Amino acid sequence: MKSIVEIQDEIIEDFSLFDDWADKYAYIIELGKKLGPLEEKHKSEDNIIKGCQSRVWLHAYLNDQNRVSFETDSDAIIVKGLIYLLVKVMSDQPATEIMNANLYFIEQIGMSQHLSPTRANGLAAMVKQMKLYGVVFSSKEANKTE
Repeated sequence: MKSIVEIQDEIIEDFSLFDDWADKYAYIIELGKKLGPLEEKHKSEDNIIKGCQSRVWLHAYLNDQNRVSFETDSDAIIVKGLIYLLVKVMSDQPATEIMNANLYFIEQIGMSQHLSPTRANGLAAMVKQMKLYGVVFSSKEANKTE
């Protein structure tokens, strides 16, 4: 299993192949198409990320390896691509690593400079929510071992 750092480095390498932002946006849209469908039962108010201009649902759970898995969907094609990248980096990782992750790839691929302020706020809200799940699941783990 690859670490959060290894996955981020791969994403940075993938994005370095594109010369301009039109190509990067097209790639982000293609990535979003790879997201599996989110079950309707998870498209609830509880799973909507607050602070996003578009509707984004994020469902998190502990998988069989005791790692946090994320399932997500959005009604906006660019956002689906952005969330695909976040899920790729943080899904199936230990809760403590998610909670402490330094997501430098967002800056490195130039995404922070090329998103509108509302999209940037939405991206920050997605990251915050995923890290919050890391905190919740790591505290559940700590309580089990006490």
